[in-house]
Amino acid sequence: MLNHLDQIFARIDASAMDVIRLQTELTARVALGPENGGTGEHEKIAYVKTLLEELNPAMLEEIHALDSRVPAGYRPNLIARWGEVSEAPTLWILSHADIVPPGDLSLWQSDPYKVVIEDDRVIGRGVEDNQHGIVSSYLALKAVLDAGVPLTRSVGLAIVADEETGSEFGLVQLLAQRSDLFKKSDWIIVPDSGNETGTMIEVAEKSMLWLKVTVTGRQTHASTPHLGNNSLYGAARLIVALDRIKSRFGKKDPLFSPPVSTFECTKIEANVPNVNTVPGKQVFYVDCRILPLYDVETVMGAIGDIAAKVAQELDLKVEIQVVQRQEATEATSADAPVVKALMRAIMRVTNREARPMGIGGGTFAAFFRRAGYPSAVWCTAPQTAHQPNESCPIPDILSDAKVFAYLFVEE
Repeated sequence: MLNHLDQIFARIDASAMDVIRLQTELTARVALGPENGGTGEHEKIAYVKTLLEELNPAMLEEIHALDSRVPAGYRPNLIARWGEVSEAPTLWILSHADIVPPGDLSLWQSDPYKVVIEDDRVIGRGVEDNQHGIVSSYLALKAVLDAGVPLTRSVGLAIVADEETGSEFGLVQLLAQRSDLFKKSDWIIVPDSGNETGTMIEVAEKSMLWLKVTVTGRQTHASTPHLGNNSLYGAARLIVALDRIKSRFGKKDPLFSPPVSTFECTKIEANVPNVNTVPGKQVFYVDCRILPLYDVETVMGAIGDIAAKVAQELDLKVEIQVVQRQEATEATSADAPVVKALMRAIMRVTNREARPMGIGGGTFAAFFRRAGYPSAVWCTAPQTAHQPNESCPIPDILSDAKVFAYLFVEE
């Protein structure tokens, strides 16, 4: 067994140039959903499909989610499996193909879609979120198969669409169309979140609530503000008032990092284009990550009460719309087989003790948990996702590949 592992690990250690090549190819195939101004994940999924075909899977299937907003009319989801299917658990590793936009290009040191290598780090949009997972799981399986070491369990890889904007055209459709591929006993790993040491195994997520807040006043010339009602001022007052939510729902849960619910005002939309007009409408957004111990409806009610009070004080109209709402699911047990297996593998490869934790970020593991499939979210990540100059250390990808390879062949 040790000899087999040594062979596999040696192949992975020799794959640094493969990491650069794969990350370069994946980054160049821009996979933005229509909400983010893109045409979908087709080019990237097609490239990954050619990679998986070379590994001779027992099953390879592309599952389409109809979406009239993209030129092809659908969003692609790819799923493949190796080894004999049996009553024993299958080990699934699920990554996502889509990315977020690069944002302000002036904050990037280079073209976001052209990979740059700096100090053993790959830099480019998508290299961590979620190409890290695609590359590490692919290289792990390739190393095992090239070494001629038999898999001790059936292994499945899936690359889905639409994770960044809700998963309606991704994992939701995959589970709706092919839930027969999964068993409740399967080991499901989602390499979409982690910490820099690879010691965090995410087993729980907070409820996610995104709100659009529209403050309506009365537009007028800036020299006669008494004839109008400044919606920007009203929005500012409301943003400050909403800070009270943090103490109202301030309990802590040490399972999570951070251990509290978070409520952050984020995006603000442009109002008037000129300086000398008092705006009559202002729109901003609030991102709430709520500990499972709190009811989302109760939180929404408290936010509504604060908004109503500010609206009354300033004679404004305030409308609150839910942009996205995802209730916290039951956590994966810290004693679940997939969690215990990951802990063993991480210790074997890195000599570090990993522990189960909860996060505020949302991953598509929540859809598995909601359907009754225990799942663990894990990878080694510097947490640069969605940032300018997103990066991923090559040694982390290779180390994660070894963890996956160990799980593929351990008894």
